[in-house]
Amino acid sequence: MGSTEIRHPSAVFDWFFEAGRPNSLEEDPLILRKFPPDFQEQEAMQMVPRFCFPFDIEREPPSPAVQHFTFALTDLVGNRRFGFCRLRAGAWSCLCILSHLPWFEVFYKILNTVGDLLAQNQVTEAEELLQNLQQHPYLGPGFSGGPKTDSSITSWSECGILPPALGNSKLLSCFVAPDAAGLPSIPENRNLTELVVAVTDENIVGLFAALLAERRVLLTASKLSTLTACVHASCALLYPMRWEHVLIPTLPPHLLDYCCAPMPYLIGVHSSLAERVREKALEDVVVLNADSNTLETPFDDVQALPPDVVSLLRLRLRKVALSPGEGVSRLFLKAQALLFGGYRDALVCIPGQPVTFSEEAFLAQKPGAPLQAFHKKAVHLQLFKQFIESRLEKLNAGEGFSDQFEQEIIACCGASSGTLRSYQLWADSLKKGSDALLHSVKAKTRPAVRNMYRSDDSLQEHRRQRVA
Repeated sequence: MGSTEIRHPSAVFDWFFEAGRPNSLEEDPLILRKFPPDFQEQEAMQMVPRFCFPFDIEREPPSPAVQHFTFALTDLVGNRRFGFCRLRAGAWSCLCILSHLPWFEVFYKILNTVGDLLAQNQVTEAEELLQNLQQHPYLGPGFSGGPKTDSSITSWSECGILPPALGNSKLLSCFVAPDAAGLPSIPENRNLTELVVAVTDENIVGLFAALLAERRVLLTASKLSTLTACVHASCALLYPMRWEHVLIPTLPPHLLDYCCAPMPYLIGVHSSLAERVREKALEDVVVLNADSNTLETPFDDVQALPPDVVSLLRLRLRKVALSPGEGVSRLFLKAQALLFGGYRDALVCIPGQPVTFSEEAFLAQKPGAPLQAFHKKAVHLQLFKQFIESRLEKLNAGEGFSDQFEQEIIACCGASSGTLRSYQLWADSLKKGSDALLHSVKAKTRPAVRNMYRSDDSLQEHRRQRVA
């Protein structure tokens, strides 16, 4: 969760390559091997390898251990493609898989398998594994997969662990695709686990508040795995919101000027480059140092949150962070439900028309002064606007209130009978009508979403339509 990715990519991954470490910051890494051999995205081939060594190679001593980290590329429409990297011991080369799927544990495991095969000079087996993996279509979350080497056929199963193949087949790797609808859990989710180990509870809350306020946020760490894990895990804590701005989990040396950007960003910078970044005299930037566990901020973002939400996070975070399971994710989900659950009371459901959202109705709610003050700021946040747009798309597609966030709203805030009944009446009217009516509503949805904040006249209509 927390990422904007293509839901149904044509392949599990797009490109695999090995990049050789350059001798200086001015040199570009060499591509030592790649798969598929006919990969033709020239822009990616030129740009992506430069993300594989996101530290000062002239000053940073080579790590004696293998390191895993991730970078992210965002296209013009906001879709993200991830680069999963395995920096070999000594940092002389880096294996990378480029994919639209945010499958951190899966791709790190595949990179380890490929790395072990290449270390044993089993190049054919490594290429066969990659070929089988890429040729198999993406089947969605929850399926188990394991490429094996014996022929052009790849075996996959819908559940469980694949048994060893007969004959000369050799199962090289097996994984279960993560469930995008599930909450990150400890210790299964590597990113979240590293975050709660590396960062104190107080600083996690401060980081969450800064992201919720859409600040410019810098994270620094000496371990690449910790750096990118903290970046991605902090994004996931925003669920059901998404970080809608610049996201660079590991900033390569040639892009350090991005830290001077005026728009909100979340950027990870290796500690070997941190001094060069600070020389740029940054202003109004929140800085979390994972090594020293310090959070520097010129803002009062935590104080801007309602006190009951802050107390909830501070009192319970340490306890759930020490326990396995979804406790940390569910705690922040509850905080989001308390902060934004009232959006449902601002939905306007008129039979025959798309469901819309009334900003006036949202701000007219009386949840208490602290939450009201927070809502006045929230309606201007890009992450809130995008959240409303995505909710309206779901509702107008007939999906209803079905995901974990909606369930958490009911659990901690209680169900809003008016909204639920209004939406049910709206949905029932569609069922009683023809398919043409449903298509008509869907056709109207996009313009309605673009104009989701309704006028005062619409507010009066909304009040008439609400069922007490």
